[in-house]
Amino acid sequence: MPESKSAKAEGLIYKGHPLRRVDNLIYYGTMAEKYIIMMQVLDTKKELDLDVATKVSVQLQLTDPSLKSRDRVLKKSEKDSLYAAMDVAAIWLDRALSGKEK
Repeated sequence: MPESKSAKAEGLIYKGHPLRRVDNLIYYGTMAEKYIIMMQVLDTKKELDLDVATKVSVQLQLTDPSLKSRDRVLKKSEKDSLYAAMDVAAIWLDRALSGKEK
């Protein structure tokens, strides 16, 4: 039982990194690391009774709070689905955290 409570407290994890959602923004990674991914759902369409993302902005950002928000952005892209955005986000974040990004 204690394991399920700790997993619930942790929230969603995707490929080893936490996911947090605030309205139409999805943060992938943790602020304790040097980099984080911010995804913004820009457009959706109705599929049956669900809203499905059709345009998602993806940004690799530095977590340094002393930088201006525009200076934190290292890479950005737009994808046509949340699946494609998550795929790019996972690759960018793993590469950045492993030191393969500048």
